[in-house]
Amino acid sequence: MNFKISIGVIFLLAITSLLPQPAVDANDTRPNVLFISIDDLNDWVGVFGGHAQVKTPNIDAFAESGAVIFQNAHCAGPVCGSSRSALLSGFMPSTTGVYGNSQNMLDSKLVQANATLPEYFSKHGYRTLSRGKIFHKHATAHGSDMGHWAFDHWEHAVGGTPVDQSKITSRNKNLIHGKPAPVSDHTSPGGTEFAWGPTSAGKEETKDYRTAQWAASQLQHQSEKPFFMAVGISRPHLPFFVPQEFIDLYDPANFKAPKIREDDLDDILVNGKHHAKHKPTPDYKWLKQNNLIDEAAMAYAAACSYADACLGVIFEGLEKSPHKDNTIVVIWGDHGWHLGEKLRYRKTTGWRVSTRVPLLVRIPHMTQGQDCPRLVNLIDIYPSLIELCGLPKKPTLDGRSFAPLLTDPTQIWNHSSLTIFGNGNASVFNERFHYMLYSDGTEEFYDLKSDPHEWSNLAKTLSPEQRNEKTQLAAIIPETFALNIKTSKNKFKKSAKNLNLKIKSQRVLEKLK
Repeated sequence: MNFKISIGVIFLLAITSLLPQPAVDANDTRPNVLFISIDDLNDWVGVFGGHAQVKTPNIDAFAESGAVIFQNAHCAGPVCGSSRSALLSGFMPSTTGVYGNSQNMLDSKLVQANATLPEYFSKHGYRTLSRGKIFHKHATAHGSDMGHWAFDHWEHAVGGTPVDQSKITSRNKNLIHGKPAPVSDHTSPGGTEFAWGPTSAGKEETKDYRTAQWAASQLQHQSEKPFFMAVGISRPHLPFFVPQEFIDLYDPANFKAPKIREDDLDDILVNGKHHAKHKPTPDYKWLKQNNLIDEAAMAYAAACSYADACLGVIFEGLEKSPHKDNTIVVIWGDHGWHLGEKLRYRKTTGWRVSTRVPLLVRIPHMTQGQDCPRLVNLIDIYPSLIELCGLPKKPTLDGRSFAPLLTDPTQIWNHSSLTIFGNGNASVFNERFHYMLYSDGTEEFYDLKSDPHEWSNLAKTLSPEQRNEKTQLAAIIPETFALNIKTSKNKFKKSAKNLNLKIKSQRVLEKLK
């Protein structure tokens, strides 16, 4: 152990108790915040209309009970690490240099110098608590870093998804319903295993359901302070292993995947060739060869329904709690998800199917659901919650508050949305047009009114009006992008315990400012 580092860390942690702490005010009537993340959930939710056959009754009922349903919300980055790091830090990927899953936001000096969203609430008198995936889990020397350093009370999610191996379908293992697939091409590993099938246990033993039960239980407790409770649901993230009851909600003979155009990438060429990101992926090729495209879509739908059931447990707990009339509820997916569109699966792209997210917000005393067609971004959640809860403004944040839209969802809102999908790659939306620019200069431009599926790239055939729109959208793209934060895999050689203390010491220093 490095004696000097340890003494410094111990000193910093020791003086935490000496920092000025907000006094508990029995008359503090600021609203609580229930902050629910759903991993890899796209718009396949009833109220968002992404797929007419998907069943999400609990989210739909919640929306109708008084939420604002943001129909045009997008992520800051279309992959877990960049999206969550941006939302929770308040800074875009192009500002921090956190572009992917292998990077840890805590390696950014900007993030080190600024309180994350839950820390800001804690700093201003809220009790913060969390369970499940909120921060991205980094496969680095930070060990099982899931953001436990950011909350007053953090619990590791327990439970699992024991799967019936005799029934799984897996591209990586070349299995269909537990048996070798007829076609064995395109099975090389790449990302999380692309697989689905029933768990060997009921929902009561699964991780997400137990996390939901924990949240419902916590909501029954009285609190001396207002609380900020963050709850993370991990499905429908791959693999799509869910209890049989959710698979049984769907008829495999009738469930259909989104319409796919095999020529969809032919209008996006660089020097007459397909861009590296514009080729059919191994997931798509294997599923197509084995005639599994519809079944894979149904598996995703079942995982969405399972996540919805978990949210139902939380909603019921809130309704039975003493906090039901004084709690802001925010439900968000971290990015979209391809299910065959653009001849690919998963995320990480700048297309609308990868950037659009479900976002619902309900504030106290709202009693009727309302659609909001205005453009917002997950980067806007941090400043919005600050305003809604009466916390001091933090002008350095990249986002803007969408609080005005909660009282008038259709008011004039002349703002665009920016998504960064890798260093130098940007995707910009206004309410009708979508412009994409890649680091190598490749461009795409879509008219979402006439082409909502983004099948026709107009970048080389723009009308004068469209050229003007492109110029305005291009002006929103940052002139410079922060350098990639180096991955932390081999950066630190200290034990996980010592490193966690180091992280805590960084946050103590921030509180001293």
